[in-house]
Amino acid sequence: MTSSTIAESTPFNFTPYQESKGEEYMNEAQKKHFSEILSNWKNELMHEVDRTVDHMRDDAANYPDPNDRASQESEFSLELRTRDRERKLLKKISDALEMIDADDYGYCDSCGIEIGVRRLEARPTAGQCIDCKTLDEIREKQMG
Repeated sequence: MTSSTIAESTPFNFTPYQESKGEEYMNEAQKKHFSEILSNWKNELMHEVDRTVDHMRDDAANYPDPNDRASQESEFSLELRTRDRERKLLKKISDALEMIDADDYGYCDSCGIEIGVRRLEARPTAGQCIDCKTLDEIREKQMG
């Protein structure tokens, strides 16, 4: 069994939101759409956590051969590192769900403009519009 990656657990199994002409941004239908995406993603990640715990408990063995033991420890280490990244992602998902409840979801943390439905579908935990995110990445590159 191989470790799953975060890319495998992203929420790309949804129907894209169909905006109506003149529709208000982050109306109830859009909030419901993103709430479902985030909740499904969170549930999927939680399922992966449970699967990892079961896998490590069931497959843990004390191999007499040091190479076999090292291989198993390496596999477990990779799986735990992946789960740690997903734990951080779960926090971002929970924060996004709270922002939906507080009517703050979908607006850039830096400049306050709309992030956009398509960008949020691509990255539901996005906290910045594409322009601010690009500027941040340029600054990061310049800083080292």
